[in-house]
Amino acid sequence: MLTGRLLFGSGNGSLTIVQNRITAFWFKGKELALAFGLTLAFSRLGSILNFFLTQRFEAKFGMQWTLWGGALLCALGLMSAVVVSSLDKVGMRQLGLDGAIREESRKVRIGDVKRLSLRYWLLVLTIMFFYNGIFPFIADASKFVEDKYDNYTQREAAYVAGAVYDSSLVLSASAGVLIDYVGLRGIFAVACAVLTLPVFGLLAFTFVAPLVSTIWLGVTYSFAAASMWPSIPLVVPQATVGTAMGLATSVQMIGIGISNLVVGQILGTESSDSKIPLWRWQRMMIFMLANTVACIVTSSLLNVVDHRQGGTLNKLTKRSARAEREPDTEPLSRGEQAEDEDEDEPPSRSINS
Repeated sequence: MLTGRLLFGSGNGSLTIVQNRITAFWFKGKELALAFGLTLAFSRLGSILNFFLTQRFEAKFGMQWTLWGGALLCALGLMSAVVVSSLDKVGMRQLGLDGAIREESRKVRIGDVKRLSLRYWLLVLTIMFFYNGIFPFIADASKFVEDKYDNYTQREAAYVAGAVYDSSLVLSASAGVLIDYVGLRGIFAVACAVLTLPVFGLLAFTFVAPLVSTIWLGVTYSFAAASMWPSIPLVVPQATVGTAMGLATSVQMIGIGISNLVVGQILGTESSDSKIPLWRWQRMMIFMLANTVACIVTSSLLNVVDHRQGGTLNKLTKRSARAEREPDTEPLSRGEQAEDEDEDEPPSRSINS
C-alpha cells in the first residue's frame, strides 16, 4: 500500500505542476485567475464526489471493485492528459512558438533557481504558510468536531469538515473572475490571510457552530488559491514557469508534511477512536494561527517588495495602460537582461574589414 501511495503521490504532484504550467501559458494576460479557479473547482468537485460516493460504492461492490474504479479514473485522466498535450503542441505550432519556447527552456539551468526574484520566494512562502493551516486542519477536522462539540455524529462531523471543499467548489470560479477584473492579487493574498485568523480563533476559544468556521475557511481558501497561484507566472520569466511552479509545489508539500508531523505530536494519540482532550485541540488551533500569522507577515513583505519593483501584482486591472507598456515578467537577473540587449545590437565592424 505504501508503494502504491508513493507512486500515486509522485504522479499526482507532477501532473499538478504540468497542469499549472499549461494553464499559465495559455491564459496569461487573459482570464488567468479564472482558469486557476476553475481548475480548483473541478479538483474540489472530485474531492466531494469521492467523499459522497466512494464509501457507498465500497459498501455495495467491495474494496476490490472500488480500487478498480480508481484505476479506471486514472486511465481516464491519462487519456485526458494525452489530449491536452496534443492540443498544447498543436496550438504552439500554429502560433509559431514551439521552437522559441524550446530554445528558451534549454537556456534555463539549475543554477538559475538562485536568481529567482525575492518576490517569487516571498510568494512561495506565503502559499506554504497559508496551506499549512488548511490541509492539516481538514485532515483532522471531523475528529475535532466530534470531540469538541456535542450531538455530532461521525457522518455529521464529516459533512461539517467537508464544507471547506463545498465552499471552494461554489466560489472558486467567481473568485477568479473577480480577481481577473479587479487585479490587486497581492492585496487579496494579505486579506485572505488576515480573514483566516478568526476561523482558528473561533475554533480554539469558542463554541460557535463549527460550520460557520469551515464555510468561512472555504471562502478565504477560494480567494487565496485564485490570487496566489496565478501570481507566480507574473514574477518569473516565461521559460521558467514550470520550474517555478514545481518549486512552489515542492515547498508547499514540504511545509504541509512538516505541519502534519507537528500536529501529530500535538494531538499525541495513536488511536482514532479515543477522545482527544480539548486542550490538545486548542494547541493545534494555536499552531494553525501561528502559520496564518506567518502568512500575513510574508504576504505583507511581498506587497512591499512588489510596490518597490513596479507593482506588477497589484495592478488595478489587466487592461490598464501600464500593463500594456510594462512586461508582466522579470528577467532572472539584470546581467542576463544586459546580455540579451548586447545580442540585439549589430556587431561592430573592424576598420580593417
